[in-house]
Amino acid sequence: MAIRKIVKYGTPSLREKSKEVHKISKKVQMLVEDLYDTLYELNGVGLAAPQIGENLRVFVIDVGTDPKTMNPITFINPKILKKEGAINSYEGCLSFPEAYTNVRRYKYVKVKALNIKGKPFILEAGEGSLLARAIQHEFDHLDGVLFIDHCRNRFEADRILAEKGLPPVDSNYLLDEKDLEEEIQNNPQSEEKPVD
Repeated sequence: MAIRKIVKYGTPSLREKSKEVHKISKKVQMLVEDLYDTLYELNGVGLAAPQIGENLRVFVIDVGTDPKTMNPITFINPKILKKEGAINSYEGCLSFPEAYTNVRRYKYVKVKALNIKGKPFILEAGEGSLLARAIQHEFDHLDGVLFIDHCRNRFEADRILAEKGLPPVDSNYLLDEKDLEEEIQNNPQSEEKPVD
Protein backbone atom coordinates (compact mmCIF):
# COMPACT_ATOMS: atom_id res chain seq x y z
CA MET A 1 0.00 0.00 0.00
CA ALA A 2 1.47 3.29 -1.11
CA ILE A 3 0.57 6.69 -2.49
CA ARG A 4 2.15 6.84 -5.93
CA LYS A 5 3.35 9.76 -8.01
CA ILE A 6 0.96 10.76 -10.79
CA VAL A 7 2.33 10.81 -14.36
CA LYS A 8 1.67 14.29 -15.75
CA TYR A 9 0.36 15.27 -19.18
CA GLY A 10 3.24 15.61 -21.63
CA THR A 11 4.86 12.35 -20.50
CA PRO A 12 5.01 10.02 -23.55
CA SER A 13 3.93 6.94 -21.57
CA LEU A 14 0.41 8.38 -21.17
CA ARG A 15 -0.01 7.84 -24.92
CA GLU A 16 0.94 4.14 -24.86
CA LYS A 17 -1.57 1.32 -25.11
CA SER A 18 -1.62 -0.76 -21.92
CA LYS A 19 -1.07 -4.52 -21.76
CA GLU A 20 -3.65 -7.11 -20.71
CA VAL A 21 -3.31 -8.63 -17.27
CA HIS A 22 -2.71 -12.38 -17.68
CA LYS A 23 -2.77 -13.32 -14.00
CA ILE A 24 -4.14 -11.49 -10.98
CA SER A 25 -0.96 -11.88 -9.01
CA LYS A 26 0.06 -10.36 -5.67
CA LYS A 27 1.78 -7.63 -7.71
CA VAL A 28 -1.49 -6.76 -9.50
CA GLN A 29 -3.38 -6.78 -6.18
CA MET A 30 -0.79 -4.41 -4.70
CA LEU A 31 -1.11 -2.19 -7.78
CA VAL A 32 -4.87 -1.97 -7.18
CA GLU A 33 -4.28 -1.06 -3.51
CA ASP A 34 -1.84 1.66 -4.60
CA LEU A 35 -4.39 2.99 -7.10
CA TYR A 36 -7.01 3.33 -4.34
CA ASP A 37 -4.54 4.84 -1.85
CA THR A 38 -3.49 7.42 -4.45
CA LEU A 39 -7.05 8.09 -5.62
CA TYR A 40 -8.31 8.75 -2.09
CA GLU A 41 -5.29 10.84 -1.14
CA LEU A 42 -5.91 13.12 -4.14
CA ASN A 43 -9.70 13.12 -3.73
CA GLY A 44 -10.25 11.83 -7.27
CA VAL A 45 -13.09 9.88 -8.86
CA GLY A 46 -11.04 7.41 -10.90
CA LEU A 47 -7.45 6.44 -11.58
CA ALA A 48 -5.89 4.22 -14.24
CA ALA A 49 -2.67 2.23 -13.90
CA PRO A 50 -0.84 4.23 -16.65
CA GLN A 51 -1.33 7.34 -14.52
CA ILE A 52 1.01 5.89 -11.90
CA GLY A 53 3.48 4.56 -14.45
CA GLU A 54 2.13 0.99 -14.77
CA ASN A 55 1.36 -0.10 -18.33
CA LEU A 56 -1.47 -2.52 -17.43
CA ARG A 57 -5.18 -2.58 -18.27
CA VAL A 58 -6.41 -1.76 -14.78
CA PHE A 59 -8.38 1.15 -13.37
CA VAL A 60 -10.36 1.96 -10.26
CA ILE A 61 -13.37 4.20 -9.70
CA ASP A 62 -15.23 5.41 -6.63
CA VAL A 63 -18.06 7.86 -7.20
CA GLY A 64 -19.10 7.85 -3.51
CA THR A 65 -19.42 11.37 -2.17
CA ASP A 66 -18.31 10.73 1.40
CA PRO A 67 -16.52 8.01 3.39
CA LYS A 68 -19.87 6.50 4.49
CA THR A 69 -20.97 5.92 0.90
CA MET A 70 -17.68 4.74 -0.57
CA ASN A 71 -18.22 2.37 -3.48
CA PRO A 72 -14.85 1.28 -4.90
CA ILE A 73 -15.01 -0.62 -8.20
CA THR A 74 -11.96 -2.33 -9.70
CA PHE A 75 -11.80 -2.94 -13.45
CA ILE A 76 -9.19 -5.38 -14.82
CA ASN A 77 -9.01 -5.99 -18.60
CA PRO A 78 -12.22 -3.99 -19.20
CA LYS A 79 -14.08 -4.08 -22.50
CA ILE A 80 -16.83 -1.64 -23.45
CA LEU A 81 -19.69 -3.73 -24.88
CA LYS A 82 -22.11 -0.95 -25.74
CA LYS A 83 -22.31 2.85 -25.73
CA GLU A 84 -25.22 5.12 -26.62
CA GLY A 85 -26.43 8.70 -26.50
CA ALA A 86 -24.30 11.80 -26.04
CA ILE A 87 -23.65 14.25 -23.24
CA ASN A 88 -21.44 17.23 -22.49
CA SER A 89 -19.09 16.37 -19.64
CA TYR A 90 -17.05 18.99 -17.78
CA GLU A 91 -13.91 17.00 -16.95
CA GLY A 92 -10.49 17.20 -15.42
CA CYS A 93 -7.84 14.58 -14.81
CA LEU A 94 -5.34 13.92 -12.05
CA SER A 95 -2.64 13.95 -14.77
CA PHE A 96 -3.74 17.52 -15.66
CA PRO A 97 -3.70 19.33 -12.28
CA GLU A 98 -6.58 21.80 -11.97
CA ALA A 99 -7.33 21.88 -15.73
CA TYR A 100 -11.00 21.34 -16.66
CA THR A 101 -12.79 21.60 -20.00
CA ASN A 102 -15.96 20.46 -21.79
CA VAL A 103 -15.70 17.14 -23.61
CA ARG A 104 -18.02 14.79 -25.49
CA ARG A 105 -19.05 11.52 -23.83
CA TYR A 106 -21.58 8.79 -24.39
CA LYS A 107 -24.57 8.97 -22.08
CA TYR A 108 -24.71 5.20 -21.49
CA VAL A 109 -22.04 2.52 -21.34
CA LYS A 110 -22.05 -1.21 -20.69
CA VAL A 111 -18.70 -2.61 -19.63
CA LYS A 112 -17.35 -6.08 -18.89
CA ALA A 113 -14.28 -6.57 -16.68
CA LEU A 114 -12.65 -8.75 -14.04
CA ASN A 115 -12.74 -7.81 -10.38
CA ILE A 116 -9.81 -8.09 -7.97
CA LYS A 117 -10.61 -11.80 -7.42
CA GLY A 118 -10.53 -12.48 -11.17
CA LYS A 119 -14.31 -12.90 -11.44
CA PRO A 120 -15.98 -11.40 -14.52
CA PHE A 121 -18.75 -8.86 -14.09
CA ILE A 122 -20.87 -6.62 -16.31
CA LEU A 123 -21.81 -3.11 -15.28
CA GLU A 124 -24.21 -0.68 -16.93
CA ALA A 125 -24.13 3.05 -16.27
CA GLY A 126 -26.49 5.51 -17.91
CA GLU A 127 -28.27 8.85 -17.85
CA GLY A 128 -24.93 10.63 -18.26
CA SER A 129 -24.10 9.67 -14.68
CA LEU A 130 -20.73 10.40 -13.12
CA LEU A 131 -20.06 6.64 -13.17
CA ALA A 132 -20.78 6.39 -16.93
CA ARG A 133 -18.45 9.29 -17.69
CA ALA A 134 -15.73 8.09 -15.31
CA ILE A 135 -15.71 4.62 -16.91
CA GLN A 136 -15.14 6.18 -20.34
CA HIS A 137 -12.47 8.54 -19.01
CA GLU A 138 -10.46 5.80 -17.27
CA PHE A 139 -10.96 3.27 -20.09
CA ASP A 140 -9.47 5.81 -22.50
CA HIS A 141 -6.27 5.95 -20.41
CA LEU A 142 -5.70 2.25 -21.15
CA ASP A 143 -5.58 3.04 -24.88
CA GLY A 144 -3.42 6.14 -24.57
CA VAL A 145 -6.42 8.44 -25.13
CA LEU A 146 -6.78 11.53 -22.91
CA PHE A 147 -9.88 13.53 -22.04
CA ILE A 148 -8.68 16.55 -24.03
CA ASP A 149 -8.81 14.39 -27.19
CA HIS A 150 -12.61 14.66 -26.82
CA CYS A 151 -12.61 18.44 -26.21
CA ARG A 152 -15.53 20.39 -27.65
CA ASN A 153 -13.55 23.60 -28.10
CA ARG A 154 -9.86 23.14 -28.80
CA PHE A 155 -9.02 26.83 -28.35
CA GLU A 156 -10.69 26.98 -24.94
CA ALA A 157 -8.86 23.77 -23.94
CA ASP A 158 -5.52 25.23 -25.11
CA ARG A 159 -6.13 28.40 -23.09
CA ILE A 160 -6.92 26.40 -19.94
CA LEU A 161 -3.89 24.13 -20.42
CA ALA A 162 -1.62 27.15 -20.94
CA GLU A 163 -2.95 28.77 -17.73
CA LYS A 164 -1.93 25.61 -15.83
CA GLY A 165 1.50 25.45 -17.48
CA LEU A 166 0.61 22.33 -19.49
CA PRO A 167 1.33 21.56 -23.17
CA PRO A 168 -1.41 22.41 -25.69
CA VAL A 169 -3.85 19.93 -27.23
CA ASP A 170 -2.07 17.74 -29.79
CA SER A 171 -4.14 17.90 -32.99
CA ASN A 172 -2.83 14.46 -34.02
CA TYR A 173 -4.91 12.93 -31.21
CA LEU A 174 -8.12 14.95 -31.55
CA LEU A 175 -11.08 12.64 -32.15
CA ASP A 176 -13.60 13.19 -34.92
CA GLU A 177 -16.88 12.99 -33.02
CA LYS A 178 -19.26 14.92 -35.28
CA ASP A 179 -22.23 12.64 -34.47
CA LEU A 180 -21.73 13.05 -30.72
CA GLU A 181 -21.32 16.82 -31.04
CA GLU A 182 -24.47 17.10 -33.15
CA GLU A 183 -26.49 15.08 -30.63
CA ILE A 184 -25.19 17.20 -27.73
CA GLN A 185 -26.16 20.41 -29.54
CA ASN A 186 -29.62 19.06 -30.36
CA ASN A 187 -30.23 17.89 -26.77
CA PRO A 188 -28.42 20.30 -24.45
CA GLN A 189 -27.54 18.70 -21.14
CA SER A 190 -26.69 20.43 -17.89
CA GLU A 191 -23.08 20.18 -16.84
CA GLU A 192 -22.40 17.53 -14.23
CA LYS A 193 -19.89 17.27 -11.40
CA PRO A 194 -16.37 17.29 -12.87
CA VAL A 195 -14.68 13.94 -13.46
CA ASP A 196 -11.12 13.80 -12.06
